[in-house]
Amino acid sequence: MSQAVATQKEQPVANAIAVPEEVLNITILGAGAMGSLFGGLLAECGQNVTLLDINDAHLEAIRSQGLRLETDQGERYIRNLLACRPEQASERADLLLVFTKTLHTEAALQGVAHLLGEQTQVLSLQNGLGNAEALGRHVAAERVMVGMTTWPADLLGPGHVRSHGQGVVRLLCADGVERPAATQAAALLEAAGLRCAVDHEVWTAIWEKVAFNAALNSLCAVTGCTVGQLDGAPEGMRLVHGIVMEVVAVAQALGVPADLQRCLHSVVDAVAQHRTHKPSMLQDILAGRPTEIGSINGEVLARARRCGVAVPLTETLLGLLRLMETRARTESTRSAT
Repeated sequence: MSQAVATQKEQPVANAIAVPEEVLNITILGAGAMGSLFGGLLAECGQNVTLLDINDAHLEAIRSQGLRLETDQGERYIRNLLACRPEQASERADLLLVFTKTLHTEAALQGVAHLLGEQTQVLSLQNGLGNAEALGRHVAAERVMVGMTTWPADLLGPGHVRSHGQGVVRLLCADGVERPAATQAAALLEAAGLRCAVDHEVWTAIWEKVAFNAALNSLCAVTGCTVGQLDGAPEGMRLVHGIVMEVVAVAQALGVPADLQRCLHSVVDAVAQHRTHKPSMLQDILAGRPTEIGSINGEVLARARRCGVAVPLTETLLGLLRLMETRARTESTRSAT
């Protein structure tokens, strides 16, 4: 989140950047809103992109008419994409971008083991904490990169993604070692207009995004509000600020120099700039799907307990989301019988 605050209002820079000469086989694991946005923009700038997902209607729409993409640059269809289920893909990936929900990471990586060669680089731009450890169980540690992104995206229907407003991407090799793979991945994303850079403070950025998501995602999911509706009452923004303060306190207790004012600035900016955005956690609740609350609020709570930091608001929202998920599962089971 740190870079997002400084750059969010800048104009897109895609047209000013030379497309890298090398064309790579880039596989997107998890082609929901974010995965489709990134895959579409990478394909648009000339990369060989394969979208992998289990949403058959979404995949079929992309295969039959292309990915319908709405951004600040306009609406268009991107047709130079492959879209299939993981078991149907066969070409080894040079770069695997992981966008699956964290609760599905293990199963997803097992499902694409046949696509991972000895040189495949893997980049997680997933929400939450614990992603590097999960990827490291399937790929050599030196080939794992982690990052964060502040780009907004909504899946409006099969084959139709919208992203308005600006964002950034920050990434680094998970072990902190400087390697050409990170520079190459950043250049590819930058050329696609995704405003990406290698950031040696990426763990600070990741924690600051966790603070952002623990507040906005969980509150929107519990209340049904869009991001912009959270300032509809003073209590809403007080809750947002309180949760951000709790997460930053945990990060700082663990030696990660998350910046409170930067985080608060980022959430206020999001409420102002992305008013109609429905965070993925809210979309999951509305669809009756499990959420990523465990890798966000849950992981914050686990670390808070280890370092002795009280996080009552974060813990309360975790409990509320767990109740909502349990209710959804129960109702789904009853309707199925």
